[in-house]
Amino acid sequence: MAHGRRMRMSAEKVSVLIVDDNRMDAMLVQQMLKSLSGQWQTSSACAADAEQALAELTRRPYDLVLLDYQLPGASGLDVLKRIRSLPAAHRSAVVMLTASGSEAVAVEAMKHGAKDYLRKDLLDPTTLGRAVTTALAQKRLEDQLAAFNAQRAEDLGMARELQRALMPQSFPCFPPAIRPEESALRFWGRYLPTSDLGGDFFDVIALSDTEAGVLICDVMGHGVRAALVMAMIRAIVEELRPVLSDPARAMDGLNAGLLGILRQTGKPLFATALYMVVDVRRMEVRYARAGHPEPFLISTSSQCVSRLPFLPSQSGPALGLFADAAYATAAQPLEPGDTLILYTDGLAEATNAGGFEYGAERLGELMEQRMGLPCDRIFDDLLADVRRFAGQDAFADDVCLVGVDVVRRISS
Repeated sequence: MAHGRRMRMSAEKVSVLIVDDNRMDAMLVQQMLKSLSGQWQTSSACAADAEQALAELTRRPYDLVLLDYQLPGASGLDVLKRIRSLPAAHRSAVVMLTASGSEAVAVEAMKHGAKDYLRKDLLDPTTLGRAVTTALAQKRLEDQLAAFNAQRAEDLGMARELQRALMPQSFPCFPPAIRPEESALRFWGRYLPTSDLGGDFFDVIALSDTEAGVLICDVMGHGVRAALVMAMIRAIVEELRPVLSDPARAMDGLNAGLLGILRQTGKPLFATALYMVVDVRRMEVRYARAGHPEPFLISTSSQCVSRLPFLPSQSGPALGLFADAAYATAAQPLEPGDTLILYTDGLAEATNAGGFEYGAERLGELMEQRMGLPCDRIFDDLLADVRRFAGQDAFADDVCLVGVDVVRRISS
């Protein structure tokens, strides 16, 4: 007797809705459920048609619905489809019951979400118990998966917001006390991740009243892993502030910092990067490169678009790969009216249906055609043209664009 009490106390509580227009059949199913009391503590209710069933399921959730295939007014399949469209908390597990043994009906029921399909003429407590066990186990797994996915979506949403917060929310002015529209340097940025979390990153840092540091990075891949590496780079940049006026030293520091962290993971990870210092007192840009695409210089005085030049010795490898990597600083004179455009390779490497890449050369040609337009308009036209070329709105890889308008010289 004591053993029986323990069994009843430990039995799982299960709420069941029996949907059957035949009252005798419904009562028989109820009796079978009661005979399974050693496995479950069942509480059951009955509905005679589809309308009653859906009203009851909307009113309160049930763990399980034992659903007759043939109902007045609507078939069991219609009810099953409606159940699948209910809010998740009211989406019961369903076992379909039928007076016939049609395999087509069984396949259709399972296709629309039924966990099992039982013939009434072969129904007994053992068969019903097995079907209930399977249906509840499947529902439990589905609920766990749904909860996991909801938590994952919430976590990814928070991570996405945090990642966006790491991007510049505003840009510095040069000199700092001036209004943005009067700044000697103006900045533009676009960031288009291909998933919730991306691996591209850019930053604009005021180094002095006349110098701006501009960094663009592209971490291998995208998603959570790339986003974490991007956040590491952001943190390393903060530690390197004392040397950020020297692009080569800054790149050396980024490589050493990233390599020290990634070495602990045991997995190959790397990031390409380009860092430049735009100096409007000397009217020059100093820059260092770590496996990243060369930026463009739009010169309004000469009416041409060119790539910033690098000697072979001035192009270092991607960050996080080699401890002995060497980076060098290159320099280029600037004139008022010049625009510098940095980008990640997700833009130039976009492919069309034939497998051909858009290419950096085509980027330069379009910039030449748009010379004289504001930088944000050039960005709009670039993105639109690449999308037309690829034949789709979405990019296969993260895309980042950074523009720097050199408005005027600051004499001191």
